[in-house]
Amino acid sequence: MKRPKPSKTAASEFPVNISHPDKVFWPDDGYTKGDLAKYYQEIFPELEPYVDDRILSMERCPDGMLGSCFYQKEMPKGMPAGTLSKRIKHVGKSGESTNYVVGGSLATQLSLVNLGCIAVHVAGTRASEGRKPDWVCFDLDPQSEKFSDSAQAAVVMKEALDMLKLTSYAKTSGSRGVHIFIPIRLGPDADEVLSFAQAVVARVAAAHPKDLTVEHSIAARGQRVYLDPFRNGFGQTVVAPYSVRRRPKAPFSTPLEWSELKPSLDPADFNLGNYQKRLKRADPWKDFFKNRQPLKAATQLLKKL
Repeated sequence: MKRPKPSKTAASEFPVNISHPDKVFWPDDGYTKGDLAKYYQEIFPELEPYVDDRILSMERCPDGMLGSCFYQKEMPKGMPAGTLSKRIKHVGKSGESTNYVVGGSLATQLSLVNLGCIAVHVAGTRASEGRKPDWVCFDLDPQSEKFSDSAQAAVVMKEALDMLKLTSYAKTSGSRGVHIFIPIRLGPDADEVLSFAQAVVARVAAAHPKDLTVEHSIAARGQRVYLDPFRNGFGQTVVAPYSVRRRPKAPFSTPLEWSELKPSLDPADFNLGNYQKRLKRADPWKDFFKNRQPLKAATQLLKKL
């Protein structure tokens, strides 16, 4: 099979320096580092609400699909002057701290691309709000390679959240999983939000023991979909809506209408090669932050069910 030729991208297309924009990141698809930067530049108006004032964790893959990746939390040298950051002390008595990059500007996002960051990992809390999240996140992780398993699990989760009178939003993870987000009003501490998420997935998994699980042990999960609540822990991150993933075809984590979430859906159909087509459609998450909901009523209702 003949591989596509990499596209040519001029470094001058971007407001910050992108070194080696023609470096191939996805050899089988012909996508380059410059293509990735161009994507984030064009998609940034949609991405910005989910990274603004949020702590970012870096997954650096300087050779794209061809090399290895490593995680970094400390803000690296070479970021643009004025890049926002947030220093957070580690739990314990060590006195150590980490100076995290804070998202919200195009220059920051493109500078991270220049460092080899393909995915965008964001915290559920904003840097200015301390330990108070403004969303709940459920990460549905199938143990098989079939996206259909996570799609079916997501429908079950939605039914449970509907019973709790919570408006929820689904997106592809960009891989084989599904992420479900609930926008919430500020108030509960991250530990409270995590406890709520744990209680929800425990209840749902108990009602569907053949298909869903909250088992920590991978071996004990079998072929069941793992309902992961731990993206809600303080300092934990999840890939943002519109984040590209280091996967074949360069898919991005795509916000969906619930009606789109079908077992036949292929997450890789949303990728660097056709994202502009997706941008022409109405944003299914356009009201996300307008629909912040109080968590207290849902917590009380959960206890009664």
